Amino acid sequence: MTPDLWSYSDTVSGTGQQMDIAGYDVQAVDGKIGSVDEATYEAGQSYIVVDTGPWIFGKKVMLPASVVTRIDFQDRKVFVSRTKQEIKNAPEFNEAAMSEPGYRDRVGEYYGRFPRTSSM
Repeated sequence: MTPDLWSYSDTVSGTGQQMDIAGYDVQAVDGKIGSVDEATYEAGQSYIVVDTGPWIFGKKVMLPASVVTRIDFQDRKVFVSRTKQEIKNAPEFNEAAMSEPGYRDRVGEYYGRFPRTSSM
């Protein structure tokens, strides 16, 4: 597991304050994909869970913190460096498996395959 994958970029303001971003819209590089269901801020283990809602039948996915490129607190939006298709194809979030060895590694391997793309 790469710790940098699970850490917010230094350029993402507000994450050190552990602001509650639950309910914020999530903007992929090609449009809105869903909303933040939860966010964590543990050093080297941070992630957001995105509820994609009806777009792909209510699937929830976990995104490593490093894919967050910007948080707009005024407009309540979280921008991520992945496309809607990449998020749609991501492993489904499994809260029960979070304590299993290797679960984060599998999710990290999935997101680590893609080059970083910029979002707004």
